[in-house]
Amino acid sequence: MAIVSVHEHTVSFFAMTHPTAAQSDLVLALREEFRAHLETFYSQLKLAPPYESVEKAIRSLTTNVHGLPNAQRVRLAQDPGQKWEQFRRAFETSGLAKKHRGIIAGLARNREGLGLPAEYDHFLDLFASNPPGPT
Repeated sequence: MAIVSVHEHTVSFFAMTHPTAAQSDLVLALREEFRAHLETFYSQLKLAPPYESVEKAIRSLTTNVHGLPNAQRVRLAQDPGQKWEQFRRAFETSGLAKKHRGIIAGLARNREGLGLPAEYDHFLDLFASNPPGPT
């Protein structure tokens, strides 16, 4: 039976003793955390999330994390900055940065009024930059 915990010490210890189960637990925890962040993001913006692209983003995150070496996965569980970088990469590659682009770009000009913690700037910055090219 695997231990499911987002507490970094539990994940780290368990990763060293049961790598396969811990990797699955880490990916599951990251997926759920990412999903919660996406729900918060769209909720605070008062927009309906583009569900197909949200699911694509979660699959992208899963693929990216599975492609990391074990040591980097353990660091990912412990480092919020690395986690947010993975979340941002999945957000961008899934096409979420193209959905509601004009609306979110306008809202992002007044970030303080959005009520989102600073970590969400990882997503908002994608709307403030030049529009992404075609995929």
